[in-house]
Amino acid sequence: MAEDDSYESMLCVKPEVHVYRIPPRASNRGYRAADWKLDEPAWSGRMKITAKDKIAYIKLEDKNTGELFAQAPVEQYPGCVVESVTDSSRYFVIRIEDGNGRHAFIGLGFADRGDSFDFNVALQDHFKWVKQEGELAKQEASESTAPKLDLSFKEGQTIKISIGNIKKKDAGGAKPRPLGGGLLPPPPGVKVGGVIPPLVGEQTVSAVQTNTDPASLFDFGSPGPANPPSSDMWGDFTSAGSNSSKDAVKSGWVQFS
Repeated sequence: MAEDDSYESMLCVKPEVHVYRIPPRASNRGYRAADWKLDEPAWSGRMKITAKDKIAYIKLEDKNTGELFAQAPVEQYPGCVVESVTDSSRYFVIRIEDGNGRHAFIGLGFADRGDSFDFNVALQDHFKWVKQEGELAKQEASESTAPKLDLSFKEGQTIKISIGNIKKKDAGGAKPRPLGGGLLPPPPGVKVGGVIPPLVGEQTVSAVQTNTDPASLFDFGSPGPANPPSSDMWGDFTSAGSNSSKDAVKSGWVQFS
């Protein structure tokens, strides 16, 4: 009863097939369609392939009324229920049953080669699915009986994670920048690391600015300094010029006045 209540799916439908009476098998080499009377089929009608659970059913029905002519339950494919002939791909030998334990072998033929191909594929796909379902059921059964691995933490249990290949950065690890990168060289005649002396005029100006009383900046009515700086600001340059002229006379050059 459980099998009758299961869902029946449709695998294939062909609107025209032919049934033949076949002679007994002459040898173990298989059946030959050429031995049948192919131009005189015993019956013609519609074929359906349905599946209920793991069993496929080949049903031969009347085209108009849908009355069942014969049925062949298939539990395995390829197998003894469906057998191909040796001389054609459009004809098969199937074993039909009447439901009372009696069975018979008949010839089944398709008018089109594509219909016979679909017939083959429908049965192959169904039993491929049956095989996968069986393997999956075995796997689930083995997993249910196998002891389960407990990966949970016990009370008070800890885990330590060590991360390698990470270097700590020093707090003062900044490298000093090298000096002299991009600087111009010192002028000739000056030692490296020394200070370039200022010009004479610059010294006079800086001295005057240094000796100035800050309070005098705001005393607009006070007289000027008692001792003004010397008016001969070019004295040093004159002396330098006189010495250079003497050197020129000694060396034989003419002095222009």
